[in-house]
Amino acid sequence: MNDQQQPILTIAIVAGETSGDILGAGLIRALRDRYPNIRFVGIAGPKMQAEGCEAWYQMDELAVMGIVEVLGKLRRILAIRKDITQRIKALKPDLFIGIDAPDFNLSLEGKLKQAGIKTIHYVSPSVWAWKQKRVFKIKRNTDLILTFLPFEKAFYDKYDVPCRFIGHKMADDVALFPDQNNMREKLGIPPGQRVLSLLPGSRHAEVTLLSAPFLQAAQLVSQSITNLHIVVPLANSKRRQEFEQIKAQIAPELNVQLLDGHAREAMMASDAAILASGTVALECMLAKCPMVVGYKMKPFTFWLAKKLVKTPYVSLPNILAGKQIVPELLQDDCTPVNIANHITTLLTSDNSSLKETFLALHQQIRCQADEQAAKAVLDVIGVVQ
Repeated sequence: MNDQQQPILTIAIVAGETSGDILGAGLIRALRDRYPNIRFVGIAGPKMQAEGCEAWYQMDELAVMGIVEVLGKLRRILAIRKDITQRIKALKPDLFIGIDAPDFNLSLEGKLKQAGIKTIHYVSPSVWAWKQKRVFKIKRNTDLILTFLPFEKAFYDKYDVPCRFIGHKMADDVALFPDQNNMREKLGIPPGQRVLSLLPGSRHAEVTLLSAPFLQAAQLVSQSITNLHIVVPLANSKRRQEFEQIKAQIAPELNVQLLDGHAREAMMASDAAILASGTVALECMLAKCPMVVGYKMKPFTFWLAKKLVKTPYVSLPNILAGKQIVPELLQDDCTPVNIANHITTLLTSDNSSLKETFLALHQQIRCQADEQAAKAVLDVIGVVQ
């Protein structure tokens, strides 16, 4: 059947933040490769729009973080959800895809499914770690959930939730064998250095709480490793300003190379990294960079997290491996001395066994996620492939 003979499919799609825009753009591209006659509509960012998605609303309308910020825009967000629900119901698309943004998308998916529209949720919320009862809402509201990681599928299988493991797009994008020397040259790092990255997080609270112990640990390490080159990639100008203020107070004499972004390149160039827990730990694993994961929260938040979180580890490399392969120093254990001891060991060791483990985990989740997601979408619609 040529393109002209294909019936036109319509897919409604909602992405709520930058990471969702990247996933959505890759999915649209992969779907069009398999089935050119598709119309995409919904809430989209610039990358999705560049791939031809018709944006009823801009993605920035949903990309709000923090309780105060959400409350300030709640009326607008609810109005958007009401309007888009009505418009999708009237359109009767072949499928709705909610990309991440579970607070917005899961309820929307439920309303659309009740109206007879098939729904897919792309990116699992961390139901395996906390608020596990959400799995029942996901089961009720979606026809299929697409997951990045194999342990997520194992979790959904226990609850008979239709689920497909598609691998992680980031694992597709990062080379299996990063070229460390080339990356050092790109970043202007002098030859013959031991390179340490500090990544204190992308949020205000993370930079505020983690910059001091990370910098103090780097000071301790520099006393025993004289050819140490320290690289600090910052997520944006606000985080850079916050970090510079803390450094001026804590470690004014410490020589560091500040970068605007380029976290992945910094990790690829480094012999080791000290970083906040989060997706960055997975990215560091893919970069084959040994790491120490540190994290601090306000005391009440940490107490609450300990009550809610159901996993023995917080970092994705350890969760993927099913054992501790990278040190996790949380709250009171996240001290300069503890961090320095662990990172000095990494900087003075071969680490070949750890890097082999990183490579094996990388290969496990490198599955051509865009293509796998596109195939799953067409399967749910019922397109013969």
